[in-house]
Amino acid sequence: MVVRVAEQAKRSGAERIIIATDCPEILDRVTCEGFEARLTRADHPSGTDRIAEIVMQLQAEPEQIIVNVQGDEPFIDPRLIGEVAQALDKDPSASVSTAASPIGDRELMGNPNIVKVVTNSRGHALYFSRAPIPFQRDLWPNLAAISVVKESPVAADLMRHIGIYAYRASGLETFVTWPSCPIEQSEQLEQLRWLWNGHAIAVHPTSEMPHGGIDTPEDLLEARKYWASLKS
Repeated sequence: MVVRVAEQAKRSGAERIIIATDCPEILDRVTCEGFEARLTRADHPSGTDRIAEIVMQLQAEPEQIIVNVQGDEPFIDPRLIGEVAQALDKDPSASVSTAASPIGDRELMGNPNIVKVVTNSRGHALYFSRAPIPFQRDLWPNLAAISVVKESPVAADLMRHIGIYAYRASGLETFVTWPSCPIEQSEQLEQLRWLWNGHAIAVHPTSEMPHGGIDTPEDLLEARKYWASLKS
C-alpha cells in the first residue's frame, strides 16, 4: 500500500519523495522499490509531527513547500497533490492547505471515519470534525435521521475532508513546539492544532473524491477489489 502511495506521489511531479516511517519493514520494502525512506521516532502523536522530524533533519528552506500524502491513500490523484501545493503557494495568509469534496451520500455523514470540514468565505477551514457538520437543523430532526432519512437531499455545503496537507517548512518547525490541544485530542484530528493556535488552513475544493482511504479491515478488502478491477 505504501509503495502504491509513493508511486502516485512520483506521478505528481514532486521534486523529491521521502517515505517517513517508524517501521523498519516498511523502510526496507520501499527502499527495495527504489524510493527514498527515512526512519523516524515511534512516539509522534501525529503524522504532521513525523513529517516535521524529517524536514528539520533536512534543514529545508523556510518557504519550501512540503506535501504530506498519508500512507493509507493508495488511490490519491497525482494532480490533487500538485493542486494542494499550489493552493498554499498562492495563499500567503494560510499556514497549511488541504482538500475537500462534496459528500453527496447521506450514509457517509454519520461515519466517524469520514472527516467533515466547514469553511468560511475565503475558503479557509472553520472546523474539522468526525461528527456531521454543519448540522442540518431543518432536515435532520435528530442524529439518527442522518442515516435513516434518505429521501431528503444532502446539502451542497456538506464537505468531506481529504487527508492530504501542504505546509511550509517554517510552519512545521512551529507546529512541533505546540502541545497537543483539547479539540485535537477529542476528535483525534491533528489539523485542529493549527486552528487552535490561530493559523489558517486553506481548503482546496475538488469535485473528485479519491477512492476511499484505508482505515479499517473492511476498507482494505474494498481497496483490494478496486485495485484488481483497475488491473483487469
